[in-house]
Amino acid sequence: MHIAIAGNIGSGKTTLAGLLARHFGWKPHYEDVDDNPYLDDFYNDMQRWSFNLQVYFLNTRFNHILEIRKAKDTVIQDRTIYEDAFIFAPNLHSMGLMSTRDFENYFTIFNLISSLIQPPDLIIYLRASVPTLVRQIEKRGRKYEDNIRIDYLKKLNERYDSWAESYNMGKMLVIDVDNLNFIDKTEDLSAVIDRINAELHGLF
Repeated sequence: MHIAIAGNIGSGKTTLAGLLARHFGWKPHYEDVDDNPYLDDFYNDMQRWSFNLQVYFLNTRFNHILEIRKAKDTVIQDRTIYEDAFIFAPNLHSMGLMSTRDFENYFTIFNLISSLIQPPDLIIYLRASVPTLVRQIEKRGRKYEDNIRIDYLKKLNERYDSWAESYNMGKMLVIDVDNLNFIDKTEDLSAVIDRINAELHGLF
């Protein structure tokens, strides 16, 4: 199976992916942010680097999906290709940070890729308020994220909620994480695991 975790920057995707991989024996597939050659430039000058960054994500996630579908084990993926196409790229375009020409070019590439892949068997969407996102971003202390704008996170959240409401490509489990602590509270993690089991196996 292919399980994926979706959510805004700082929502806890990587943390939960690791915990679920350990619990279920799944193979984790993390977003490689440390080796991304565009992130630092992007957060310093979004308009200049938005198209480059989104094409980089599109290419790498397409390759990840091909690897995941070849795997014999169940894989849990940190972020999906659909978030890039339906949330991040449109948001950059609407904010005037990606030109219409670049956005249309990007979406043409995405539509081709989308026709060649299957969606995850289950998407777990971690919904978080902007204060929670900011707190988590500050806690992990990635230098290139120092310049993330509050209005950028807010607009992304609005698009995430809209995408989740209209998603019809498979199963999606929405988890509100504002009052959850996966790391320190075993009962919080257990509650999430129970909900995932219910989605995958019909266990209540």
